[in-house]
Amino acid sequence: MTEHVDIVRLRRAVRALDDPPQPPGWNATDFPELWSDDTPLRAAAVLLPIVQRGDALSMLFTRRNEQMRHHAGQVSFPGGAVEHDDTDAVDAALRETLEETGIARDFVRPFGFLDCFDTISGYTVCPVVGLVDAGFTLAPDPREVAEVFEVPLDYILAPDRMRRQEILWHGRAREIFEFEYAGKRIWGATAAILQNLLRRLEALA
Repeated sequence: MTEHVDIVRLRRAVRALDDPPQPPGWNATDFPELWSDDTPLRAAAVLLPIVQRGDALSMLFTRRNEQMRHHAGQVSFPGGAVEHDDTDAVDAALRETLEETGIARDFVRPFGFLDCFDTISGYTVCPVVGLVDAGFTLAPDPREVAEVFEVPLDYILAPDRMRRQEILWHGRAREIFEFEYAGKRIWGATAAILQNLLRRLEALA
């Protein structure tokens, strides 16, 4: 069976599973004083779940519960801190995806990584990219997840979809990315991780 052309491109664009990214994240060079040996970041992992239904591809996101202490109400990928029992970032991303969305590991086929991203909340995030087979059952954890939704991959990959802005943070200009879909604003670390994917795809041309 011939693999979808976009999946072939994605496989070429990401880091192989035997080449996991190492911190610091690609954004740390912009603010080196915020990430130092004196304040080590905690390891975290997220899954970029690409759902395949026939020829249709979409990316799955969660919207965080409004009562969460950090990033309440924001759109994110399933994921969280790497725990002691996790064997690696892939294991952590699959565990968090199951806990947050109910999608079982058997439905997910990880195939690569993006570059690490360091967050202002104290994490160095390892993004895992994987295919999610159709037929899964959603069972979101209401304590963490208010909503699970999908965005067509073509929509995300459309030229100029991502908007770039500069904000003042700690007295300095900081670049952020964002886009909207169906009234939902996707920004912050989630959009930055997607921007890393878009840059890697552009580098294939």
